[in-house]
Amino acid sequence: MELSDTYIQSFIQPRHELLLEMEAFAAAHHVPIMQLAGIDALNQLLRIQKPATILEIGTAIGYSAIRMAEALPTVEIVTIERDVERANRAKAYIARSVAAERITVIEGDALEVNDKAIDRAFDAVFIDAAKGQYQRFFEKYAPLVRSGGVLYIDNMYMHGLSDLDLKEVPRRKRTMIRNLKNFTDWILQHPDYTSAFLPVGDGLLLCLKR
Repeated sequence: MELSDTYIQSFIQPRHELLLEMEAFAAAHHVPIMQLAGIDALNQLLRIQKPATILEIGTAIGYSAIRMAEALPTVEIVTIERDVERANRAKAYIARSVAAERITVIEGDALEVNDKAIDRAFDAVFIDAAKGQYQRFFEKYAPLVRSGGVLYIDNMYMHGLSDLDLKEVPRRKRTMIRNLKNFTDWILQHPDYTSAFLPVGDGLLLCLKR
């Protein structure tokens, strides 16, 4: 039995003015940010895990970084964004947040960037960037995660496209969905991680590092 949208929405946590402003901007300018049910679930998982450090792949306008930092009042977050305009907007929003001193934005392609801010170990990694590159992101940044740490990966459902046969997927998105399916098969068989899928938001994958 599927849950109704009304029932799901009843669990959504209220947001303050800055977050509402960011949500409105994202909707008006077609900027992908996490669905509300997804970010609430992610934050609750993070509260349980209690990471001291988080690396985020895909800052966009800084929405999820701010939400995670507010959920964990002492966490330090490093977040990477390749789009210069979005990175600059993220910095502006973050500067207005209560978590400004705990979030570092790095501009650059996450597959190429080499910055001293990420030359360290992290308790958690949150991946929410180019969906067709998830395995490459994972292979690059998973070694930075401490044993017992978690990699959280959003948009695994891809608005229902991941559940379709490739022939049913729009042609322009087939490579991305094929890569996403291949990544799913790869990570579920990976000996170093225990993975689970949560059907919340647009689909959240949790990979616990052994």
